[in-house]
Amino acid sequence: MTTSDKNQSGKQITRSLNMKYSLTLEGLSVGICASLAAVLYRLVLDYSEKGLNGILSAAKTNWWIALIWIAALVLMALAAGWLVKKEPMISGSGIPQVEGEMSGHLDQKWWRVMLGKFVGGVLCIFGGLSLGREGPSVQLGAMAGKGISKGLKRSPTEERFLIGCGASAGLSAAFNAPLAGIIFAIEELYKTFSVQALLSVMTASITADFISKNVFGLSPIFHFHVESMMPLQHYWLIVLLGAALGVMGAVYNKVILKSQELYGKVKWLKPQFRLLVPFLLAGILGFLMPEVLGGGHVMMDLLADGRLMIGAMLVLFLVKFLFSAVCFGSGAPGGIFFPLMVLGAYLGGAFGSAAVSWLGLDPSFVNNFIILAMAGYFTAIVRAPITGIVLVCEMSGSLNHLLSLAAVSIVAYLVAEALKSTPIYESLLERILKKQDIPRPEQADGKRSIVEIAVEVGSPLEQCEIGRALWPKNCLLVSIQRGNTEVIPKGDTVLLPGDLLVALTDRKNQTELAAELEKLCRCKEP
Repeated sequence: MTTSDKNQSGKQITRSLNMKYSLTLEGLSVGICASLAAVLYRLVLDYSEKGLNGILSAAKTNWWIALIWIAALVLMALAAGWLVKKEPMISGSGIPQVEGEMSGHLDQKWWRVMLGKFVGGVLCIFGGLSLGREGPSVQLGAMAGKGISKGLKRSPTEERFLIGCGASAGLSAAFNAPLAGIIFAIEELYKTFSVQALLSVMTASITADFISKNVFGLSPIFHFHVESMMPLQHYWLIVLLGAALGVMGAVYNKVILKSQELYGKVKWLKPQFRLLVPFLLAGILGFLMPEVLGGGHVMMDLLADGRLMIGAMLVLFLVKFLFSAVCFGSGAPGGIFFPLMVLGAYLGGAFGSAAVSWLGLDPSFVNNFIILAMAGYFTAIVRAPITGIVLVCEMSGSLNHLLSLAAVSIVAYLVAEALKSTPIYESLLERILKKQDIPRPEQADGKRSIVEIAVEVGSPLEQCEIGRALWPKNCLLVSIQRGNTEVIPKGDTVLLPGDLLVALTDRKNQTELAAELEKLCRCKEP
């Protein structure tokens, strides 16, 4: 290593050790920029949905308006398809793309993605496609964080932190859910805990929530009135519900992936024209069953009224389920986050209503099952239980049901795992990497990168001396953060659970090293 390399590495190590302070300030900047993008996106989508409802109302009484609207849907489909062709990274939810960016496998053009995702997402929601705003909001926020990183000329390590901050802020602004934004970043993106990550995403998420609530108010997203907590003698129903949600979550993941495969098998339908299918289907459903259009706010309002029968719930669920698969499978820019929670709510509503009819359950507990099913279904599909629990609590404005939410989420998680259903975002990212011929961003340029990962309880490194550990090649352990204390690594230093390892490597080896260190630091499965 030359003197220049040593100086460069020394600066990176020093900056890494003091990163929590700079990242907190930068997290504030990212939170502001990401929230402005997400809030603007949310505002435009709200106006788009209102405009869609107005057009459909007028089209039902004027056949010529209906014809003009169908023609407009064709044009919007072609425009959205053209955007996806020009920038493939705007396709779908956006969360798998952010995860790919965090892992170092993708290197998105942040300004192209922001522009394309914004316009494409608005076209899809205005057209009535069954897609959510949360995935695009996460991707918009993440790309805002990447843009700030590029402007400040930050290292790849810091850039990933800022991308995580932006993703957290995007989710927070989309749902007025700051805690869910924080947990989502830690649980789904970082997949590990560190002080730097926690402080920076907290700052970004809370900043985004403050800005969002100044625009949209303090009210929660959902307005389900839950009168009381579920009695302990009814918890067997929660276990049964969790098992059913685990099965249905596995089915959902299978159908979503299968829908992508079916589009791919239609060779004569080019990718840029695939969006014609969901747009035209949305035009038909707009006249036959407009409740299933969009993310699902109308369906949630119908469910909140408490006047739907079990049969109506199941019909709406089935149509929404299939329509969502058709929309997402086409590659349209939009998320699955909110639609899948709407589907979960309907499963919970049908389950609770059946318990009332057949088991004599008090009707006041139906809303409990709706809330529980949203968290359980989310957990079964995404496999991020803490995010699902916290998100449902914040969206419903109640923290009184944590025990029952945890119970249903655990059961749904275990059942989905037993069925060997891969988490949906992992499956989607794998397909993106397989489909897109994208080189890894870490090219051999002689630069160094910092990799940080925490030692877990039960991992191979727990209570292990550094000199006895089987470290990956091209790995130099430069520091150990133990609480607020820095430990200089030596051969006889014993690693403890919670230790944050700081390793130095060539940038080209960063992704591989992070994966190998993660195996060493993760708890062994029994």
